Amino acid sequence: MSLLLWQGGKGCNFYKLVEHYQGIEINMGNRKTKTERGWALQGENSDIILEMKNITKVFPGVVANDRVNLEVRRGEIHGLLGENGAGKTTLMSILYGLYRPDEGEIIFDGEKRVFSSPKDAIESGIGMVHQHFMLVNKMSALNNILLGYKTPGDPLLDYEWAREKIRSIIEVYGIDAELDERVINMSVGEEQRVEILKSLFRDVKLLILDEPTSVLTPIESERLFQALKRMSEKGLTVLFITHKLREALEVTDRITVLRKGRNVGTLITKRTDEKELARLMVGREIDMKIEKKRVEAGKDVLKLENVYARNDRGLMALKGISLSVREGEILGIAGVSGNGQKELEEVIIGLRPVEKGKILFNGEDITFSSVRKRTRLGISCIPENRIETGLAPSLTIEENLILRDYESFSRNGFMEFDMIEAHAEKLVEEYGIKTPSTKAPARTLSGGNIQRLIIARELSRNPLFLIASQPTRGLDIAGIDYVRRKLISLAEEGKAILLISEDLEEIVQISDRIAVIFEGEIRGIFDRENVDIDRIGLLMSGGADN
Repeated sequence: MSLLLWQGGKGCNFYKLVEHYQGIEINMGNRKTKTERGWALQGENSDIILEMKNITKVFPGVVANDRVNLEVRRGEIHGLLGENGAGKTTLMSILYGLYRPDEGEIIFDGEKRVFSSPKDAIESGIGMVHQHFMLVNKMSALNNILLGYKTPGDPLLDYEWAREKIRSIIEVYGIDAELDERVINMSVGEEQRVEILKSLFRDVKLLILDEPTSVLTPIESERLFQALKRMSEKGLTVLFITHKLREALEVTDRITVLRKGRNVGTLITKRTDEKELARLMVGREIDMKIEKKRVEAGKDVLKLENVYARNDRGLMALKGISLSVREGEILGIAGVSGNGQKELEEVIIGLRPVEKGKILFNGEDITFSSVRKRTRLGISCIPENRIETGLAPSLTIEENLILRDYESFSRNGFMEFDMIEAHAEKLVEEYGIKTPSTKAPARTLSGGNIQRLIIARELSRNPLFLIASQPTRGLDIAGIDYVRRKLISLAEEGKAILLISEDLEEIVQISDRIAVIFEGEIRGIFDRENVDIDRIGLLMSGGADN
């Protein structure tokens, strides 16, 4: 177990701890520990590239950062860990010049800095890849990388020089991208690589990644981690914002934990574990193990018979899908992103037409039924695309929470605003949605809190059938635990649940049966008792099941 001491008094005789605890961090003036080599006294010319001192940022009704101190060493991968709303993104937005702190100071690369804009931060050597990418969809990757950059021969763009520089970056870090491809035709993983190349192209010294794996497949995440380790080896500093304990432990050198806007400690990664990090994040012990009772499945609630459907490009994305989801059952869909999961979700809820085949709900043919009818029959959906499909960003939190059942909150054609407000406040409390007001626009919420809002709306409807597509993506550890237990509870009540997730551990942990999808086809279905992870992984990648 790691020992954390901070804000200690002058009388602390911390040197006596050396014999018993190594790899511990104690911040007291210029005194710093060096991992596994006892204590060292570091003066002004230390290896610290970034110091954020007593950073405070207050929004109306919310203290986002409360006297936060952060030290980052040159060339390390430093994790910034915390629940949704803990202040991680706000702190990094201050560093990147998007916000001005109300109090505190920033020392970067040995100089006190005031960043009034991202341009100031970039010119000083700081780059940031946001959780929601800042790319121009209709432009090529190359032109996105060059936006706002002056190449030799300015005002003309020297594309040949730029391509050569990008090629050298790709060779060093292994982050590749099709430079002439338009962003609109790229996968999410490819878009992220363009964003990273955009920062590296500007010769940044410190790269901030905000929840970089929230939109990546496991394979893409592993490739990213390998690239980050190469960056660290080359002397680039990385600030890695995440709420995922396992990936923080896998890729970082040190981890700073924020809780409710405060720094509750900095730990050396190899001297801590998931249990300790979880306790620091939420302020209490979290039981990571979930025991799922075996429930006898009832009749078929949803049934797909030989369903075909096309994707947005007109290509066949679902090729003869046949499956059923029964009462009291969680059917997990395992697969790498882009193999038909999105189209499967959309044909079931009625957003995408069926080319061929049939969809039955409690025995009724709903193949050509409207979204509204399916909703009234008892179908709910936590969509994969929470921004475009899951909510109306310009509407208030209250309004978003009643979108599915707004008729229930009206009388004689007039909305019952008191009832709506009470309903929203109840769900905000129950699902832990962090917001200063239920009347705030939904777009003001963080990604994780948007996910909580959608989950609150869909589960509060008490549906007969629920599609949960990436339901824990973007949630912190407490949120993930809550949602998984909630899904299990719904199944135990007799509800039918289709769980679509790229988190294979999640699929295995809470599903009763697992269907593997690859290139729009179901390649195999496994009962809970007969799960073979190796076979599932093989089928997910297109291998033959011998």
